[in-house]
Amino acid sequence: MSEAARETGTELGIADIQTLLELLPHRYPFLMVDRIVEIDRDESCIGIKNVTANEPQFMGHFPDMPVFPGVLLIEGMAQTAGAICCRHIRADGRNTKQVFFMTIDKCKFRKPVTPGDQVRFHMTKLNQRRTMWWFRGEARVDGNLVAEAEISAMLVTE
Repeated sequence: MSEAARETGTELGIADIQTLLELLPHRYPFLMVDRIVEIDRDESCIGIKNVTANEPQFMGHFPDMPVFPGVLLIEGMAQTAGAICCRHIRADGRNTKQVFFMTIDKCKFRKPVTPGDQVRFHMTKLNQRRTMWWFRGEARVDGNLVAEAEISAMLVTE
């Protein structure tokens, strides 16, 4: 349990790879989150992506000096946030038919991510209105900020 969870008395949830496959429509090679280690309802979460050298994007994205594409870091943030939104909707007894990525704002890339790194996507809900959700995300490697952005999405429910 994290320090914040201990202080507030909140029990944080998790989502393993099997749960993520149930929540998200993405599959390899486009699934950019391996698990979510802390979920605080739909308010915040921390997702993990283990970057490995055998991923297909490294064949063409600087083969002599492999760098994980920044756009995939943003996609990992979106998938992490999307998973907790879908989980929240499911807890209300509804199912998500589709998730549409709508905006990317205030996006900055700070440091390169390379094979062997573990990226942690720290996502915090900024707002929600009906089926629209806004999140602030930070991608971190070993505690260092590598990318950040504000994103929004719309969920279509059944």
